[in-house]
Amino acid sequence: MPGQQNEVTFRFLAQPTDVNFGGKVHGGMAMKWIDQAGYACAVGWSGAYCVTASVSGIQFVAPILIGDLVTVRARVIHTGTSSMHLAIEVRASNLRKAEERLATSCVMVFVALDAPDGRPTPVPAWQPRDDEDRRLQARALRLVELSREMQNEVLSPPGAST
Repeated sequence: MPGQQNEVTFRFLAQPTDVNFGGKVHGGMAMKWIDQAGYACAVGWSGAYCVTASVSGIQFVAPILIGDLVTVRARVIHTGTSSMHLAIEVRASNLRKAEERLATSCVMVFVALDAPDGRPTPVPAWQPRDDEDRRLQARALRLVELSREMQNEVLSPPGAST
């Protein structure tokens, strides 16, 4: 039911096929996991097919190694008319040492599309419930403003006449 599932968590072990020659998970593999968890969360919230519109502020903080327990958490932090902003965290745990670390984080924007012609379709409004939700929503709103500023710069490069 749309508007009910605002968070998704995936857990799995990092496998040898996920890593590069240095024994660390490829950044592209982490980005794939982020997109998959984000998609599942966006569809769960909207009840519609969704597409990735943007990924902002992706940071690779710590490596993920073979055998680490990987936890990818996606949660809704802001909604527009047809868009959903999601905070994504990827954590890695060394199971033998019981040590968990933040590996990667970012904010993603998904847009819900209707089935017949693929046009943006409304999503349920999300409301923050606590201080952490309000902090994350403020972050999403700052990214919206930065994105608008960047788009304006691309559309009106320096020296262009207006």
